[in-house]
Amino acid sequence: MAVILVVAILAGIAMVKYRNQTDKAKQARAIMDLQGLVMQLSTMDELPASLAAIGRGDMLDPWGHPYEYLRFDDWRGGNPAGSRKDRSLHPLNSRFDLYSKGPDGASNLPLTAARSRDDIIVANDGKYVGVAEGY
Repeated sequence: MAVILVVAILAGIAMVKYRNQTDKAKQARAIMDLQGLVMQLSTMDELPASLAAIGRGDMLDPWGHPYEYLRFDDWRGGNPAGSRKDRSLHPLNSRFDLYSKGPDGASNLPLTAARSRDDIIVANDGKYVGVAEGY
């Protein structure tokens, strides 16, 4: 009985570690995907209206959700409509927003919202790509 209990405890620990590693790998893949998209978008004089316009419309994040992209049209200061905001409620980027809704598939515009904390975001016009909670 004691042997079975020890094996069950070890299996439980192994499952938690496996799940944590899987989550980290998915985050890393989403970060790499977004970095690639930022590189592609940064070389363009005029931003596309959608990711489909550059052949990336069917690109899904590691959790099976489409990446979110919003081009800021004719923005001359202030807060572009629909832009994501940091803790001070300033826009994260100046030309476009690009992000994954993360594992829960839900998000709100300000990063302070609980639903946004697990999002993988692009901020500072591509200088930061990572988990929203770490920004």
